[in-house]
Amino acid sequence: MKTRLIAVGLLAAFATGMAVAANKETSSTSEAEKAFRSSFRSDNPGYWMKRLDQDETMALCSKYKNVPPKNVKLKIERDQMATIRYPIEGKLIGDWREGEKLASSGKGGHIGFIQPDPPGTARGGNCYACHQMSPKEVAYGTIGPSLKHFAKTRGSSEEIVKYVYDKVYNSNAFTACTNMPRIGYNNWLTPEQITHIVAYVLDPESPVNQE
Repeated sequence: MKTRLIAVGLLAAFATGMAVAANKETSSTSEAEKAFRSSFRSDNPGYWMKRLDQDETMALCSKYKNVPPKNVKLKIERDQMATIRYPIEGKLIGDWREGEKLASSGKGGHIGFIQPDPPGTARGGNCYACHQMSPKEVAYGTIGPSLKHFAKTRGSSEEIVKYVYDKVYNSNAFTACTNMPRIGYNNWLTPEQITHIVAYVLDPESPVNQE
């Protein structure tokens, strides 16, 4: 009987400790969020500050530290797939030359004290920040997979064209909580601009598919 009481007591103490730790973590998270938001100047444009707000998907990703359980993962991907919108004309491949400009540009989103982009700055896709693309470009990030020779290895069927468009538009439709930004969903680039990036990835004349 005494052993059982000790075990029950230990379990209760453990549960209490876990609850205290959870409350501390919640408090710390709240304080960190408050400090982060207060670090921005109060006269920043509203559309900059709006970028700090999380939608349901990002809130879920934060809650599960980007590793949601299977049912939540499937819900995110299903919900995000439903957000994808297409160009009015329905054509998903644009001009690779325009796509090259967009992929190479990281402008339009710089905020802060030193050199913020002025309002009206044309936005770029900043694709090279995470992906290798043209074999001739030596400055690229490696967070995302290499896209060099993408069409040579994956083809350019209608299914692949749609996949590339959808992936660029809303990456979370395929991989919940991925690092890749939701470029179309967040209205960073228009559907028409995304078709140019699709062309840059898939057109056989694009530098991406050259030696």
